[in-house]
Amino acid sequence: MMFPYIYIYKHCSIPPITSQATTPFTFYFPFPVMASIFSPLTTIFFFLIVLWGGEARDPFACDPKNAATRGLPFCKASLAIAERVKDLIGRLTVEEKVSLLVNNAAAVPRLGIKGYEWWSEALHGVSNVGPGTKFGGQFPAATSFPQVITTAASFNASLWEAIGQVASDEARAMYNGGTSGLTYWSPNVNIFRDPRWGRGQETPGEDPLLAGKYAASYVRGLQGSDGDRLKVAACCKHFTAYDLDNWKGVDRFHFNAEVSKQDMEETFNVPFRMCVKEGNVASVMCSYNQVNGVPTCADPVLLKTTVRSLWGLNGYIVSDCDSVGVFYNSQHYTSTPEEAAADAIKAGLDLDCGPFLAQHTNNAVKKGLLSEADVNGALANTLTVQMRLGMYDGEPSGHPYGNLGPRDVCTPSHQHLALEAATQGIVLLKNKGPSLPLSTRTYRTLAVIGPNSNATVTMIGNYAGIACGYTSPLQGIGKYAKTVIHEMGCANVACRDNKQFGRAINAAQQADATVLVMGLDQSIEAETVDRAGLLLPGHQQDLVSKVASASKGPTILVIMSGGPVDITFAKNDPRIEGILWAGYPGQAGGAAIADILFGTSNPGGKLPMTWYPEGYVEKLAMTNMAMRSSKSKGYPGRTYRFYSGPVVYPFGYGLSYTHFVQTLASAPKVVSIPVDGHRQKNSSNIANKAIKVTHARCGKLSVSLHVDVKNVGSRYGTHTLLVFSAPPPGNGHWAPHKQLVGFHKVHLPPKAQQRLRINIHVCKLLSVVDTSGTRRIPMGSHTLHIAHIKHSLTLHPQTL
Repeated sequence: MMFPYIYIYKHCSIPPITSQATTPFTFYFPFPVMASIFSPLTTIFFFLIVLWGGEARDPFACDPKNAATRGLPFCKASLAIAERVKDLIGRLTVEEKVSLLVNNAAAVPRLGIKGYEWWSEALHGVSNVGPGTKFGGQFPAATSFPQVITTAASFNASLWEAIGQVASDEARAMYNGGTSGLTYWSPNVNIFRDPRWGRGQETPGEDPLLAGKYAASYVRGLQGSDGDRLKVAACCKHFTAYDLDNWKGVDRFHFNAEVSKQDMEETFNVPFRMCVKEGNVASVMCSYNQVNGVPTCADPVLLKTTVRSLWGLNGYIVSDCDSVGVFYNSQHYTSTPEEAAADAIKAGLDLDCGPFLAQHTNNAVKKGLLSEADVNGALANTLTVQMRLGMYDGEPSGHPYGNLGPRDVCTPSHQHLALEAATQGIVLLKNKGPSLPLSTRTYRTLAVIGPNSNATVTMIGNYAGIACGYTSPLQGIGKYAKTVIHEMGCANVACRDNKQFGRAINAAQQADATVLVMGLDQSIEAETVDRAGLLLPGHQQDLVSKVASASKGPTILVIMSGGPVDITFAKNDPRIEGILWAGYPGQAGGAAIADILFGTSNPGGKLPMTWYPEGYVEKLAMTNMAMRSSKSKGYPGRTYRFYSGPVVYPFGYGLSYTHFVQTLASAPKVVSIPVDGHRQKNSSNIANKAIKVTHARCGKLSVSLHVDVKNVGSRYGTHTLLVFSAPPPGNGHWAPHKQLVGFHKVHLPPKAQQRLRINIHVCKLLSVVDTSGTRRIPMGSHTLHIAHIKHSLTLHPQTL
């Protein structure tokens, strides 16, 4: 079928969307961009802004026209940042210092420093959720990528980095235009521990390695790679063990997460550690909840010892909004507000999202609860980040990113990346026959039914801004089908009655094929909204079954959701021949869904979280933080690493329209682990033990697997290679059943083959955590799982 195209001439450099980061390639437009990706408004918007010459915003500080400040050391970009920060802090009064400890930092006119709003968001594109970003004027919109859970399903680290690069381009452009800040409190890298959590959609899923790789990749994309200079400052949140919003009367402001040292080290802290150590993130945000009786924003062990000292954060620590006020007013952790302010700053908090520190820190200093040196330490961290962003370098136009403007927002290449991200993240769960992809010759009349069938805003999930334009599923399918019969079936996703069922059934009876677009939206799962169960809301299941029974042709079910849904009924119904999970696929979601339904694109996504049956959640409370199962308590455990019960679809599941065969070309069978013998009490008897990671000479100790992947089918496709490891038996309650240790995305035409190299760092990825929270490397035979391949890898100590 022929598509209308918009031809746009523009010189672009776009990072390759492959599994390995390589040098960006440059190409020139014209290139054909499907008109379905863009609305007419977007097209006009682009052609208007492409001619924009732009005006540089006024300097935030150190205006070269200001004779009073241009010669001061803190304004000299040639000096070391630490020297500049020290000079600036030395010029501030206590009152001025305190006014800079909050997100809406006050101006310091006598030093030529403007006020600054720290709170901006860029979870999956620039958002206007925070007060630091405003849409309008020359910046009416920004590219809205798929929600994080959908993008994570691509298992493609270079795609994540590419999205971060686009988001930061648009963020810098908006900053230069005076409509946003440069400090973005994204990404959310909490573990998707419980399938009911309303914010699970914001996360990369349930696996710590996947979440950590996502964090590091997205942060690198946001912050850039220009040494100590920052494009924008990212923030990994919410530290830590935060994954409950509002469940059965327990809310995040009052919840005390009781977490074992084992689970903290092995699960909850892993993505944050990787974000700091591998992503070099500029900020970490502490959470609302308490962990083991201590508010995270007042815990020096978490903030000062772990994040700052042990992991080496080069940046600032910020509270979730009003967290300091919450632990005083709601959790009653301290007796006075001054004690709360002092506890937070002394614990390592540098910035308060909220007014609390501005209101009470000065009195805390006067009462001797806090020293001015403590305040200086907090300011040093925030001011250092601002200087790394170039905010004290005078004219923004002189910055390497100072020429970005409206022409760099909502560009065709950015919107094409949004379509590509949605396509890579959609997961094919069922394909009986196979019935998919649909043929435009055979299926000329389609019934498109369901409360999400014409969704637009629903597709971008939460923490989103104003999209450049939308392609709904109805619009996307309409580009392929000769005739479309559209019925909602339900007034909305709540689907409280069956009043519209008759028209939906009639549509299915007339059509050659039926596509049902069902699922959830932000009224069902969102921040402050946790689900009670896992079934489709209201009468949705009944609608699906009745339409499938009446449909003249094949019925395809498309699910939009952030969290897993128990669709066992559809999985087992032979009349439902195909199932797609689209997550929340972003502004181009409808085009991506249609491209996959009709075979223009081949699905390659894999589930980043386990899909449980409804009965699972009846066995455990959201408030129980334990990861491991307990037979004596009837507790089933959490995530694929510790749960062994029935599932609807497992973690990592996803089908393709082609078929891939994997062969292990080479892999070591035995690896020696250098061990400091003098640090082992019984060094002569450690062969069968799990040795402490700190006792091994880890360095770059890794094993390399070479895996041949061949596309033996007839279609071009992408394959996600997942490598799991199961530790040797006999480790008691330490070890998970298996854990992800590597993944790689490969794109192959029919009959082509590629050899992949997977490196597995022994100490990081083949270790387990004992009950005291100590990471150990089990000696003995580890089993590596690659699809149906099992390979035994024996680790033995080599005493030094």
